[in-house]
Amino acid sequence: MRLVAVVARAHQPAPGRKDYTVTSTRTFVIVGAGLAGAKAAEALRVQGFDGRIVLIGDEPHRPYERPPLSKGYLAGKSERGQVFVHPHAWYADHDVDLRLGQAVIGINRVDHHIALNDGTHLGYEKLLLATGSSPRRLPVPGANADGVHYLRRLEDCEVIKEVLATCSKLVVIGGGWIGLEVTAVARQAGVEVTVVEAAKLPLVGVLGWEVAEVFTRLHREHGVDMRLGSQATAIVTENGRASGVQLASGTTIDADAVVVGVGIRPNTGLAQQAGLQVDNGIVVASGLRTNDPDISAAGDVANAFHPFLGRHIRVEHWANALNQPATAAARMLDREAVYDELPYFFTDQYDLGMEYVGHVQPGGYDRVIFRGDVAARRFIAFWCKDNRVLAGMNVNIWDVTDQIKTLIRSWNPIDPSALADPDLPLNQLTQQ
Repeated sequence: MRLVAVVARAHQPAPGRKDYTVTSTRTFVIVGAGLAGAKAAEALRVQGFDGRIVLIGDEPHRPYERPPLSKGYLAGKSERGQVFVHPHAWYADHDVDLRLGQAVIGINRVDHHIALNDGTHLGYEKLLLATGSSPRRLPVPGANADGVHYLRRLEDCEVIKEVLATCSKLVVIGGGWIGLEVTAVARQAGVEVTVVEAAKLPLVGVLGWEVAEVFTRLHREHGVDMRLGSQATAIVTENGRASGVQLASGTTIDADAVVVGVGIRPNTGLAQQAGLQVDNGIVVASGLRTNDPDISAAGDVANAFHPFLGRHIRVEHWANALNQPATAAARMLDREAVYDELPYFFTDQYDLGMEYVGHVQPGGYDRVIFRGDVAARRFIAFWCKDNRVLAGMNVNIWDVTDQIKTLIRSWNPIDPSALADPDLPLNQLTQQ
């Protein structure tokens, strides 16, 4: 099955000895106790750092992963304990000072210390910002009413789980990954769902017209009312609670609850206040260092230079938060390291499971080549330019991600008919 090995790796206890003892006076501080922050602490210990590690998060929970919040845990297919990155005891066992429910409110780069919201200060030798992102808020009347939900944190997921167990009509505003995954879970729970999406197709900005149509058909086949090319202009309320969504057309859609998924913003306020370079995230080099050599950034918030792609990109997906921290840890230890993993993400919706690897800017491809049966939703799609593969998405076909990566990295022109032929092994195409 897809991702079994990858997810298992993410949940395994970190390598390294138990009852870790700090022997150095050096202090490394990690701001942001999500997946990226937790994996950075792990990577520092794995790479031999024997100084003090302080991991600070503003949530009350130890670090957890976000994909289950719109997939397995939301759907009731996995237990709460499975969302956490490490067992509770791991932090003490590896001498990681985990501080939860605290916020960092300032960075003094000259004196190398951070200010916390409890009035204390903490010195650092190296600092990693893994501050993540926050949901974009819907700027319409009624958006703050009870019954309007956003999905980002563990508590959000648990509230929406309760909503799906009790409501009959749900409106989802935004046809991106979060919106469509919540929609799929809601439909499988028997909830009537209307999706309101401003674009002509859901996911069209990410996947283009050719593949976005696959997801449109998928949801319509499962009874979702897709209101495409529609703009929500207000949340209709009764007694302070959401009772519907008004569209620009004047139509009002009745609802017991509303879920908003219109994108996220990187949490750059702390970096900006500190005078670090910020542009669609915290700008970092390929080794994930900022313009301050003692401060790095990783995860959703990092706009990193990608050596293979030749430009800065900010990736908002799980694999980035999982894999970037090893590079960041190496650079914090003043070792040479470059992050050049190709962007990767996945989704599960109804009977469709898929993995996507690569990177395509909007309008940056000239054709999509399909291999397999699109109607049966068992295929691979390749985004190409000048017959070179830029990205690939395998739908209900597994164990081909590494082969797709090889096609992308080869940068060789490939015969489109060979790329579309399922009888030709992918690993032979780069040899043609």
